[in-house]
Parts: sequence; structure tokens; C-alpha cells
Amino acid sequence: MSANDTIDPTRRDFLYVATGTAGVVAAAAVAWPFVDQMRPDASTLAASSIEVDVSSLTPGMSLTVKWRGKPVFIRNRTPEEVKAAQEVALDQLKDPVARNANLPSDAQATDADRSAGKDKENWLVMVGVCTHLGCVPLGHQGDFGGWFCPCHGSHYDTAGRIRKGPAPQNMAVPVFSFISDTTIRIG
Repeated sequence: MSANDTIDPTRRDFLYVATGTAGVVAAAAVAWPFVDQMRPDASTLAASSIEVDVSSLTPGMSLTVKWRGKPVFIRNRTPEEVKAAQEVALDQLKDPVARNANLPSDAQATDADRSAGKDKENWLVMVGVCTHLGCVPLGHQGDFGGWFCPCHGSHYDTAGRIRKGPAPQNMAVPVFSFISDTTIRIG
């Protein structure tokens, strides 16, 4: 056979191509439900962010909401709680990192970097999970007036920073923003 010879396709060649194509289509049809089931359902997508009305929270009050399956503490701190948190020197903290998803990862754990910002420093929004073993701390308790995890004795201050006990990190601050004076969007 030379390079100039042409090969006429036969019926057998057509059947091989048609069978191969049908096999690929069948494999894709079988695989699609498995691939599709890996996508999050609509309820998960809807829960990726929530809006919380905080108009009823007067200073000193807290609210716990559920976001992505975890409790989130929202607290309208009193001026005394804000002052106590501001007076803590960074060298007294077990974890000097803010752990605030709204800020760079190396931001310091000052009260301002843990709160909602300069004009709303009384507002604190945190994922309400102890960083030791994932328990839910109790509010308005502990040696520093913030949160206390009775499971293993971790004490957090009024800015959610670990001060005493086995927890290695401050409670996390999720991505959040005020979309109005009385509504917070988390996520």
C-alpha cells in the first residue's frame, strides 16, 4: 500500500465508530447523576449568607443565630465592656491574631480589629464555637466577663479573645457587614 492509495470506509468501520460514540454517550449518562449530586442543594446555597435584624438588641444584649450549621454570637456591648476590652494589652493575650475574616490574616487582636469597626465598635459578631474542641461557650460568664466554655475551662474576654484555658485561638469573626443601621449580613 502506498501513500497515494485511498481506503474506502466499510460498513464495519462505520459500526465501530457508531458503537464507540454510543458507548461514550452511555457512560456520560451513567456518570452525570454522580457528578450532579456533588453540587450543593438550594438550601445550602441560600444559607451561605443570612441577614439578621438587630434593632431589638440594646447595649448588653446578645443574640445567637445559626449560619452554615454553626452558632454565631451577635452582641451589642455596653460602653464598660468595650472599655475593658480596649484596655487589654496585646502581650497579655494567648492569641495575638484578630482571626477576623474581614481583615488581613495577620491583623492584631485589638478590640477594634475584633469588633464591627470604629463607628460600631460596640457590635461584636463571632462564630460561637470554642477553639479547643468545638463546644459552644456560655455568654456573660468566665473570669473576663465574656464567654466561658465549661467543658474544659476556656475563658474568653468581652472581645471573644482567649485569655485562659486550653483553647489555642480567639473565636473566629466571620465575614459580615452592616447593610443598614439595624441589619447585619453574615457571609
